[in-house]
Amino acid sequence: MTLPLLLAAVAFAASASSAPLATTCDRTTLLAAADAYISAQASGSLANLSTIFSPNFTYVENNSPSPINTSILTTPLKLDHRRTTADTTLCATFTELISATGPKPYVIGTQIRHSPSSSPQSITLIDSVVSTTGSWLFNATSTLLHAQAEDWSSPLPLAKQTSRAALQATADAYLDMWSSATASEAVAWGEPCARLEGGAYTGQGKSTDSCKAGIPSNHNQAPNTHRRYVIDEEAGSASVLCLWEHMMMAADSHEFRLEGGKLRFIHTMTVCPGKVCKL
Repeated sequence: MTLPLLLAAVAFAASASSAPLATTCDRTTLLAAADAYISAQASGSLANLSTIFSPNFTYVENNSPSPINTSILTTPLKLDHRRTTADTTLCATFTELISATGPKPYVIGTQIRHSPSSSPQSITLIDSVVSTTGSWLFNATSTLLHAQAEDWSSPLPLAKQTSRAALQATADAYLDMWSSATASEAVAWGEPCARLEGGAYTGQGKSTDSCKAGIPSNHNQAPNTHRRYVIDEEAGSASVLCLWEHMMMAADSHEFRLEGGKLRFIHTMTVCPGKVCKL
């Protein structure tokens, strides 16, 4: 299968706007599988993780289908930060990993998808954006510093949780800003809000901090396509992996945190495979 067809298939399966699955997945099971993934990355061994792969398992790294036995997962990483969200509707998780103090720095965003019909719910897809030196605004030390200082406590109090539809609507509107002059009007902007873009941080510790800083003024750029979603209402999180067409067809991860229906944090990773990212 070609990359565009594969990404289209993955995006279709991952679409949070698709009809709900007949059987929702168990949060505990999803998080346990994510923990197995984290352990595999820390050890560089697939021995335990591979026992929960489905027969039709696929591995995708930076938007490219790849053999998992030569992937980043076979390189042990010193993990300085990890955080996982769970989507019980789409049977998926998103994990953010930061390795800033090992031999080579990495910041990784991984969506893991499960079969809702199997018992236990086996892994059908690991889909990772693996950023390192040369990726857009990459600085793992800065990323770690700011990520650790933010409060992503979960679950949010019910009064501060945002509906699944609203989480995706803001994520999509934000990603549409490069190709639509009116998209920003649909973003649930909030204050304070801080964006961690690679290692660059917009937050200044002020109550008036806004994620509007640096948004595109040119709305005639190529769109951000092949979007794959993991949405966790309890965490107020919408993770989107996509193809960042206007920046060298890059592999991209955007995660949005909403509190009380308003945008609070954005984390991004952008990788131009085999190249140094530049506009």
